[in-house]
Amino acid sequence: MANITFTEGSGLQDSIFGKSQEPIKMFLEKRGEAFEQTSMLPELFNMGSSNHWGEKFSTMTAMDGFQPVGENGDYPVDGMQEGFAKFLEHMTWKNSFSLSREIVEDAKLMDLKKQPAGFITSYYRTREKFGAALIGAAVQKKTETTFSGKTFDVKTADGKCLFATNHPSKLGKSNQSNQFSDAFSNDALMAMEAKMQDFRGDNDEVLDVAPTTILIPNDYKLKRDVFAAIGADKDPATANNGFNYNFGRWNVVVWPYLNQFIASGTAPWILLDKKYNDEYGSAMWLDRVQLEVRSELAGNDANVWKGYARFIAGFNDWRGYAVGGVTGGTQLIATSTGG
Repeated sequence: MANITFTEGSGLQDSIFGKSQEPIKMFLEKRGEAFEQTSMLPELFNMGSSNHWGEKFSTMTAMDGFQPVGENGDYPVDGMQEGFAKFLEHMTWKNSFSLSREIVEDAKLMDLKKQPAGFITSYYRTREKFGAALIGAAVQKKTETTFSGKTFDVKTADGKCLFATNHPSKLGKSNQSNQFSDAFSNDALMAMEAKMQDFRGDNDEVLDVAPTTILIPNDYKLKRDVFAAIGADKDPATANNGFNYNFGRWNVVVWPYLNQFIASGTAPWILLDKKYNDEYGSAMWLDRVQLEVRSELAGNDANVWKGYARFIAGFNDWRGYAVGGVTGGTQLIATSTGG
């Protein structure tokens, strides 16, 4: 069921618009349900709700672990501390449309459906575009992006862009990279997966990151290469059709919304661990107020429908994501220099 709350202004029930209220409500809800079923946001973001004007996210450093103390030995004192922190403040989003009295009086069904359809489509499309704008900006190594005239943060809790070659450790351990230059290939896919599986926490502990999703823009060459790499159980590159390690192991998300937020002519590809994202919050999406739609009668006798929502999205822990095919990124596979 679409998360839409409806309220009506006084006088609408007794006006010429009274009979149009319920059909328009039903149409808005059905349209909303259709978009919710096809949205890619739940695949890419940790979706949550909020009861505050903003939310703070932080990580905790790992404990050192149990120590061998021998018979009757004393208990060692272990501890953990707060890692980097990230704060997300909700943004208010609004839109409206109106139906003239003449349209309703004349029962122009096409117009009665067209504007509500465009209205609800604009809401869910805005959400998809906003998520794509954040990820697209991160692919382009930006720390902030402008969306519909407002500036939004693209940094993670450590102060770096979601994708960076120098993510620091809160405890002074080695910097780490989740930004790679290798174009997509079967070998590059395996190399990036192995790299992510070795991502470390702030105390240099292995985190058991296990990427399961490949996210790509709607690019036919990239789609061809991805599905060629993972779509068959035999390796066509070998003389004896050896076993293809990548077959059946990946969920592929082709996201056309991402195209307009990456540089033309580029072919970035992203791996993400949805389980890690859900548990630790790499990419966060928070709904403070689900879409509320208010119907009221305007002074010019028009029936005005207004939509109000509050939500925000951003990045916290970079370790659930990695990108390939980015100029200036760390190289995964060494190229042969010949000789």
